[in-house]
Amino acid sequence: MGAAGAGIDAVAGERRQLINVAYRLLGSLAEAEDAVQEAYARWYALPRSRRDEILSPGGWLTTVTGRICLDVLSSARARRERYVGAWLPDPLPDRAEWGLVSEGGDPADQMVLDESVAMALLVVLESMTPAERVAFVLHDVFRYPFAEIATILGRTPAACKQLAASARRRVRDAPGPAAVAGDGRAEAVRRVKEAWERKDIAALIDLLDPAAVMTADGGGLVGTVLRPVEGGARIAQYMVAIADRAPGLELLERSVNGAPGLVARRGGTVMTVASFDVDGDGLITRIWAVRNPEKLRPWLRDG
Repeated sequence: MGAAGAGIDAVAGERRQLINVAYRLLGSLAEAEDAVQEAYARWYALPRSRRDEILSPGGWLTTVTGRICLDVLSSARARRERYVGAWLPDPLPDRAEWGLVSEGGDPADQMVLDESVAMALLVVLESMTPAERVAFVLHDVFRYPFAEIATILGRTPAACKQLAASARRRVRDAPGPAAVAGDGRAEAVRRVKEAWERKDIAALIDLLDPAAVMTADGGGLVGTVLRPVEGGARIAQYMVAIADRAPGLELLERSVNGAPGLVARRGGTVMTVASFDVDGDGLITRIWAVRNPEKLRPWLRDG
């Protein structure tokens, strides 16, 4: 009984790793949680004798989770074509900043916030084929060998290596964030917050790269721009217009996907979570603003 209990605990202990893998593969906390739950359901559906034969339950669960995520990715493109406006990955909170760390029931509490969940990278991952994304995430982020990835993708290890190389080129060729120190990024975001609070269009323009792009995701559930807003001046005007239409809007400096970001709250409810890219001169080059309330559930508690 003790050995069996230890085995159950060991299998349950894989959940954190699986959630982290699935989120990076899917960009959605809800879909990641569903994928991991399905993997566990398949594990417990195995006869006890079959489970006892599996030398690495964690490896088995990762393989199954990867296959489930591959199926989800294969159908996601068509679903996202029907999505209203731009689709952005779910923003991740640093729950400790809010004093909201729970007993682990929420997948957001399981997330490791590092450079592999940076919004810029997650957006590039969306441009990959499902097979490229699986190969890149599992090999380059989690260091799984190509022999194991091959069992997920149903391809040879050599083919998986080529997929990861192709994905790596996509990441390399995409506009990426400059190597800006955390303090520099935080200062740039703080200045945007202060100028936004003052509704100072001129100050915002000075803080934004002239070629900056802002992408917003409302999912058709709340009002927002359906196409990216291009140009620092246009973005500044749009930000001030938002502030004019939402009296009482409170801006909070918070970690978003492990980097300095802003949370807009009204009446105690989080309305928008924004993440930023900052160049070497301290100018904002990209803004990703998630307003879809379904993607803000981990944030929807008073901080």
